[in-house]
Amino acid sequence: MRILNILVIAALVIAASYVYKIKFDSTLQAERVAKLRHELRRERDAVAGLRAEWAKLQAPMRIQGLAERHLKLKSAVSTQLANFDNLPMRPAPAPPQDDPIASMIVPGAPQETTGSISRPGAPR
Repeated sequence: MRILNILVIAALVIAASYVYKIKFDSTLQAERVAKLRHELRRERDAVAGLRAEWAKLQAPMRIQGLAERHLKLKSAVSTQLANFDNLPMRPAPAPPQDDPIASMIVPGAPQETTGSISRPGAPR
């Protein structure tokens, strides 16, 4: 009976230590999750700040003010615009050139040989 009591007490101690280890691991994992959530929140805040700054930098009124201050641009007048009568005419199409490969493909075209393919029936 004493041996059975000693075995049960040993099993209880082993089970208690195993439960303690599980609790300790879960606490570490919970701390890690909390740290990652905090880091994620900080990154989202940084992204939101950068988006707000980008929106401020690309505001049309700000860009127009910078352009007026730093660029020497003048407004466009109607004489700077052209109409269709002032456009040049389209150039005439180029005359077809002799193409030895096309003459081999198209029947009735003059036959020419290239350096890599000999005529059928021609001596080598």
